[in-house]
Amino acid sequence: MRKKELKLVVTFHTTADAMAMEKACKEQQVPGRIIPVPRMISAGCGLAWCADLEDREQIAAMMKETGIEEEAMHECMV
Repeated sequence: MRKKELKLVVTFHTTADAMAMEKACKEQQVPGRIIPVPRMISAGCGLAWCADLEDREQIAAMMKETGIEEEAMHECMV
């Protein structure tokens, strides 16, 4: 089992938003991966984007540029 670390977890309103995020991140080589939403977070969609905290600004800029809207950005142990 992996050791839990403090990560940036981006939640979305819809699964379509989460899938758009995954596609955009792969195309633009933005770090992170799709994960199930952690239990301690309540979200409209069951998927979230997980990345290192230091990638927050890069992720936020890419989302603004591509028009992907997050539900929230959390810092939690994942």
